[in-house]
Amino acid sequence: MKLIDKYIIKKYLSTFVFTIAIFVVVAVIFDISERLDDFMKNKAPLSKIIFEYYAGFIPFYINMLSPLINFIAVIFFTAKMADQTEIVPILSGGMSFNRFVRPYMMAATVICLLNYAFNVYIIPRTNKLKVGFERIYVKPVENNTKSSTHMQIDSNSYVYIDNFDNNRKIGYNFVLEKFKGEELTEKLMADRIMWDSVQSRWRIENYTVRLIDNLHEEMIKGRSKDTILDMHPRDFEVYDNIFTAMNMTELNDRIEKEKTRGTGMMVDLLLEKYKRFVNPLAAYVLTLMGVALSSKKVRGGIGLSLGIGIGLSFTYIVFIQFSTMFSLKGGLPPLVAVFIPNVIFGLLAMYLLHKAPK
Repeated sequence: MKLIDKYIIKKYLSTFVFTIAIFVVVAVIFDISERLDDFMKNKAPLSKIIFEYYAGFIPFYINMLSPLINFIAVIFFTAKMADQTEIVPILSGGMSFNRFVRPYMMAATVICLLNYAFNVYIIPRTNKLKVGFERIYVKPVENNTKSSTHMQIDSNSYVYIDNFDNNRKIGYNFVLEKFKGEELTEKLMADRIMWDSVQSRWRIENYTVRLIDNLHEEMIKGRSKDTILDMHPRDFEVYDNIFTAMNMTELNDRIEKEKTRGTGMMVDLLLEKYKRFVNPLAAYVLTLMGVALSSKKVRGGIGLSLGIGIGLSFTYIVFIQFSTMFSLKGGLPPLVAVFIPNVIFGLLAMYLLHKAPK
């Protein structure tokens, strides 16, 4: 690694850290002004505000704003180097433009790996703290009930619950149907089903079981019985951002269960999973674009380059939102939806890099 490589990497990473620190401070100040009434109304303890809510808020926004800040940081310090006539001597000294880009990509690799670590290991844990805090002190849900839930819990068993109260862990008007092939062999109907957190099992109350064997039928009634079913109260949670608070093990388990149950959440689950692995690649795409746009000295200083960079950053974010909505509402495969923004802007980056002054 040459001296110029260390110089560029240091400039890149220091500008990135400084910019992200400014954005985080501004975001926290605005969030405090917006949430202060909720904190006071719901009597949130100061320790929980700091160590639960903002311990989740800050990593979440660092990760979310990272592509935007990455792009702005590259354009800012590269345009400044060009304005101070630092790039021309570097290229005139015999260094090719592709060789000049190498330290940028090394720094982008550091940011990519950090984003990956945040997405896979840190954000799910901190989001769990943040979401748990919001349930109680920001957006408490008084009527936390999920209605008309159908799910398949194994290859032969189907469940229907009219209403499930997530606060009390009680479901009403419960139906369990078991099939052998296409024939119904057993149907259980109960007034209530309750989760026993101590025994980790379900208790069924006021139930009727209808057993069917060809033309022979038998009815069994009972007051209460315990049973084990392949479902848990968390399967009925209705909070926002619940999938972002799952670690990879929990997310993969939920995806496997969703393949059987078919509750309509598969696209959301796959989008969350693929984003954690694909989004860090934006560091490379936006770095190449930033270098290509800002490596030429222009009249008026760095203002024009910075303005173009901010505009393209927001365009990139809009592309992400559009592709996500097309996947959720239009049937676009989640993996394709996650890759589309990076592919389109990657091609744009290669074009701009080809046209950049050498």
